[in-house]
Amino acid sequence: MHTPHFPLSPIALAALLLAGAGAHAQPPVDAEALPTVIISASADASAQGLPRAYAGGQVARGGRLGLLGNVDMMDTPFNTTNYTQALIQDQQARSVADVLQNDPSVRVARGFGNYQELYVIRGFAVNSDDLAYNGLYGLLPRQFVASELLERVEVLRGASSFLNGAAPGGGGVGGAINLLPKRAANTPLTQLTVGVDGAGQAYAAVDVGRRFGPGNSSGLRVNAVRRSGDTPVAREGRDLSVLAFGFDHRGRNLRVSADIGYQDHQLEAPRPSVTVGAGLDVLAAPGARSNWAQRWTRSSERDTFATLRGEVDLAKDAVAWAALGARSGDEANILAAPTITRANGDAFMVRFDNARFDKVRTGEVGVRASFATGQVKHTVSATLSDFAQKSRNAYAMSDFFSGFATNLYRPVDVAAPAADFYTGGSLANPLLTHKSILSSYALADTLSFAAGKLRVTVGARHQRIKDFGYDYTSGAENARYDQSALTPVLGVVVKPAPGVSLYANYIEALQQGPVAAGTNIDNAGATFAPFTSRQKEIGVKYDAGKLGMSAALFATAQPSAYIVNRHFGVFGEQRNRGLELSAFGSPLRGVRVLGGLTLLDAEQRVTAGAVNQGNDAIGVPRTQFNVGAEWDPAGVPGLTLNARTVYTSSQFADGANLQKLPSWARLDLGASYATRFADRAVTLRARIDNATGKDHWASAGGYPGAGYLVLGAPRSVVLSASIDL
Repeated sequence: MHTPHFPLSPIALAALLLAGAGAHAQPPVDAEALPTVIISASADASAQGLPRAYAGGQVARGGRLGLLGNVDMMDTPFNTTNYTQALIQDQQARSVADVLQNDPSVRVARGFGNYQELYVIRGFAVNSDDLAYNGLYGLLPRQFVASELLERVEVLRGASSFLNGAAPGGGGVGGAINLLPKRAANTPLTQLTVGVDGAGQAYAAVDVGRRFGPGNSSGLRVNAVRRSGDTPVAREGRDLSVLAFGFDHRGRNLRVSADIGYQDHQLEAPRPSVTVGAGLDVLAAPGARSNWAQRWTRSSERDTFATLRGEVDLAKDAVAWAALGARSGDEANILAAPTITRANGDAFMVRFDNARFDKVRTGEVGVRASFATGQVKHTVSATLSDFAQKSRNAYAMSDFFSGFATNLYRPVDVAAPAADFYTGGSLANPLLTHKSILSSYALADTLSFAAGKLRVTVGARHQRIKDFGYDYTSGAENARYDQSALTPVLGVVVKPAPGVSLYANYIEALQQGPVAAGTNIDNAGATFAPFTSRQKEIGVKYDAGKLGMSAALFATAQPSAYIVNRHFGVFGEQRNRGLELSAFGSPLRGVRVLGGLTLLDAEQRVTAGAVNQGNDAIGVPRTQFNVGAEWDPAGVPGLTLNARTVYTSSQFADGANLQKLPSWARLDLGASYATRFADRAVTLRARIDNATGKDHWASAGGYPGAGYLVLGAPRSVVLSASIDL
């Protein structure tokens, strides 16, 4: 068993020291020179701050659209949802994946051969490498991002290369996810949260925020987190430590924000994904608590990251901005995932060790100005961006051809075999194996006609991608490309009546070429040239004040890469088209709703040798349905009850469409009670995810051409209490 432990750590000490120091905030010294800053929830380095929350408080009215800045949902020609910190905290979300369980266009999967959270938007994978942090890519931990770092989770559905630049991990086709850090609000905050789940994992978090200086113009927010103990999965343990500082300053003509964070995430005997051998059907899902991981497997990830962003007013309607970011990360894993060989659950496993070290630097500069030409209002935006990443990697494997035997339903523990049959580099001192340099410049103009009833956005981004591959053992360069492309955008918004927006867009996604990876391919490490995906979309949005709704029709075509006869390559094209319906808000007093429906048709239009042509793409269900509701019973002030249903239809684990996962549905229940104790605000929360204990395969695949299965999480009971000190 994994015993929880909470030593007095620098995390807790730093938070407590800040809480004490914050009690002596400086009074204003010149109210005329620097008026008091009013911040209701959070503030970034923009003049307007964050878009306000919509009715019900679970989502915001708008969010950041790359170089276009923050845009109201009714003014954007794209389909977006922006989840708030209130929803994150009320649902006791632990990671980005937990937040996105509310989104009908998103399904959560896993990385290939590791435990990386992976998000499938409109049927296309978005790796956690491609999460943006305050608008910059590559800065957050690759495998897991703790929710306590976040003020907002902004989801853009659809291609995003024009808005944000090419995603470094090859995503950006089905959508983009931008995570916003917390800022100090106008009201001082010192909040302690403690909790425990049904498996005995303990949790503690401190959230402290203070504003200070002339006119409360500066703010500091500190978050410290510790999780430790067993998870609901048998024999699996998790340790998580997080410390983050967020600073902001708002002057008359200058705004600055800065963040620095550290996350240490450790998994012991984490349950691996499952590959079903060729010619076999998908087996019945084992019990959701079962774990076939070997006791000696583990996953370790440590990251330090920082950002700095500033915005200055050049004139009344013109601003310039600049942002910088950096991350240093290291990973070490001992992995063993089963491949099923017989219908009774017999399988073989191979030990695979790897080590990885990343260095990332990124930045952007830009300018935005508004002016009029006759009756037409223009908002022109221009930006330059740069991203550079160096990765050092090494791996070692046991004998692939023999492996060791186990059974999915009756796991067998074995002594750890030597990982020395196949090796690539030195685990103790990995060499540089991959380098990426992405640079771009973009220009856009949003034209507003007829007092804003017609808005047209036109623009283009010139993107250059330089990519280099190096031999694991010798360090010699073995692959490179240097290519560029122009990605245009055209977006139109028409407002025929109050509260109604009709929109359409054409936008492209430029992807960095994939890098061949896996445990049984003959060209591991090979890099591929970038390719372009094209999206067309039309939609309608309705804002009734208390209830918002949207509908969208879209089609996206993407070149596809996968494995054929142990060789990874770009062999075909996948086309995803679908319908999205969503609703959110507070239609009745004390009632909040959030959810929607996504219908998908993901077709393999072109395949190697036309073998699977016309079949469904791997891991893309045809129907995704999410609906959640919260209710405040009038007779019990402070009490809130909530429920959420997540439904996913059947999907395929292979390109031939012979291995089919059954559909599944999950019910999540929760309650919270806000009261006062000893003149302190206290909130008690309880939550049961997968309340019916449904055993199910949650996803298939996530990496091109690979149909590995991930078992759904078991019933999970979480209790917590927050107190404002």
